[in-house]
Amino acid sequence: MDLVIGIDIGGTKTKIGLVDETGKCHEKTFFRTKEFPNLDAYLDKIKSTSDELLAQFGEHANVIGCGIGAPNASSKNGTIENASNLVWKGSVPLVKLLKQRMDMPIRIMNDASAAALGEMLFGGAKNMTDFIVITLGTGFGAGIVANGQLIDGYDGFAGELGHVDMTMGDGRLTGLGVKGGLEAYVSATGLKRTVMYMQSKYMVDSRFRNIAYNDLHGEDITQAAEEGDEIALKAFDYTARIMAQALANFTAFTQPEAFILMGGLTNSGKWIMTPLEKYFNGFLLDVYKGKVKLLHSSMEGKTAAICGAAALIWENQKKKIA
Repeated sequence: MDLVIGIDIGGTKTKIGLVDETGKCHEKTFFRTKEFPNLDAYLDKIKSTSDELLAQFGEHANVIGCGIGAPNASSKNGTIENASNLVWKGSVPLVKLLKQRMDMPIRIMNDASAAALGEMLFGGAKNMTDFIVITLGTGFGAGIVANGQLIDGYDGFAGELGHVDMTMGDGRLTGLGVKGGLEAYVSATGLKRTVMYMQSKYMVDSRFRNIAYNDLHGEDITQAAEEGDEIALKAFDYTARIMAQALANFTAFTQPEAFILMGGLTNSGKWIMTPLEKYFNGFLLDVYKGKVKLLHSSMEGKTAAICGAAALIWENQKKKIA
């Protein structure tokens, strides 16, 4: 069976899986990225983990390549450059170094752009020519498809919408030092920061008054919202409003048919989606109202990022066949 090794490099976890041409992930695992601050040790871990997955597969696998999604990745240069959530700084020639360990075609791309390719090949965007994938994890990522083509950019860094200033330079810092940047508000990390902000703004009782920032997790905020915690509800509403304004602004650039949302923050379900839909329709220009959908990714949550990375290789394979 032909398979692609899909790798999603995140600030917390590195996820690896074996993906076939239909987008099915047959084997998958992860390890913690920050446990490997030494780059050589990290790349060795990718190689050994990939070998272990192939051994577990149980039948002959013809590996046709390796696709990688990562923050601040340049598809043109094969590098990761100054990623705020990763421990390796500067320009990291990841593809070149990994090819020394894995003799196969290897492609890398910004993780959200890779996710957009995955949606086109395997997910809910198979019949769409204009859409934007939004990844809501530690940060805020965007993969943009217009007129049926992924917008990759001159140097492979298009779609860094998480660092668009939403406050005219007078807000929270993003990981890249942008004041008021979107991901400082709309992300799993941003939601935690908003909970702390709401506690300083309002004097209502809340479970969060006894929880330190580092002990706070997204699922805690969702659970609190379900229990009617006012701080949690205010935090979701605040986050949704900023996100809605941003998505309405982005609509004016490419007029997408849909925004496809994925990542940890989307697990909050109605607590983020209900206010998002309300505010989004309010912010849209009249010419766009009723035309832009807000959708969850149809790819399986635990493997969506892996399949998106694998799509980098499967896309090339399908082009060769065509």
